[in-house]
Amino acid sequence: MSQHLQADVTPTEAAPPRPPKGRDAFFDNAKYAAIVLVAMGHAWEPLRDGSRFVTAMYMLVYAFHMPAFIIISGYFSRGFDGRPERLKRLVSGLVVPYVVFETAYTLFTRWTDQEPDRPVSLLDPLYLTWFLAALFLWRLTTPLWQRVRMPLPLALALAMLATLSPSIGSDLDLQRTLQFLPYFVLGLLLKPEHFRLVRRRAVRIAAVPVLAGAFVVAYWAVPRMTGGWFYHRDSAEQLGAPAWYGVVMTPVLFVCSLVLVVCFLSWVPGRRMWCTALGTGTLYGYLLHGFLAQGAKYWGWYDPAWIHRPLGAVAVTLVAAAVVTLLCTPPVRRALRFVVEPDLGWLFRREAGEAGRDRVAVPG
Repeated sequence: MSQHLQADVTPTEAAPPRPPKGRDAFFDNAKYAAIVLVAMGHAWEPLRDGSRFVTAMYMLVYAFHMPAFIIISGYFSRGFDGRPERLKRLVSGLVVPYVVFETAYTLFTRWTDQEPDRPVSLLDPLYLTWFLAALFLWRLTTPLWQRVRMPLPLALALAMLATLSPSIGSDLDLQRTLQFLPYFVLGLLLKPEHFRLVRRRAVRIAAVPVLAGAFVVAYWAVPRMTGGWFYHRDSAEQLGAPAWYGVVMTPVLFVCSLVLVVCFLSWVPGRRMWCTALGTGTLYGYLLHGFLAQGAKYWGWYDPAWIHRPLGAVAVTLVAAAVVTLLCTPPVRRALRFVVEPDLGWLFRREAGEAGRDRVAVPG
């Protein structure tokens, strides 16, 4: 059973073949690129044993792809103020998909993991669904983070304290929610000009040697460090380290991840491209590709020896990118919008002057 998530995903308004006028193509392109990385990471998972190169690539991607999604999620949560229309959007855009896919993944993995008695537990997120639960909690607390002094240092302090406690438990994956919290709070603090700074030519040029150096470090770290630190789901003691390691590793990983997020975003195109419209449907790719990632192992797709050789790794990477791209397309979104983005207007009383939907950037 995969322990990790990855990727951004963005529930969006409609599913037109082109992004609606007024959307910033940069963010849709970033979300599409991130969801592709998420799918690739899941596809590489069974290939890590025996391949230091694949493991290093896996570790490098996991160091920044979830932080990138969460930062974007925070950025688009700045307008959340707890008004009725915002709360309704939380229910339709996060709560309903969480319940549906938490149940679906439990039933599916009863079969693939050969655990027919696995219970459906809405309090213990399974596989990809943790991010929906975390985003629900983060967004509910947005007004608080916008009113306290020094929100980012406070969020970092909470994340550091979380690593000290192995007893937080698995309810709503609170350990991971707290450890990823600083990235969401940072997104709340960002302004459009910050993203313009990231996209400057000088940053784009500097990103190349930085990413190359990061891969070298990841390659060196493969036999020396557990990748569990990048999942942010366990305390330091659960990772086999002294408790104080978490207090040190949290800010160190935060800085390293931010550097890699900047490198990633610097190379994201700002113009509309063939993939821009797909960036508005990444929630579908995120939630659906997990069934194939889980099923592939059960169906024996990784059993042939050639899959574990360099050519096989390339083939797996290309297939993962193609599949998640297909899952973000308008036909898939139209077919499944009733469960991913249901219209629950019948459930709520209408309020005068309701605002438009919030944009949600979700991961993997």
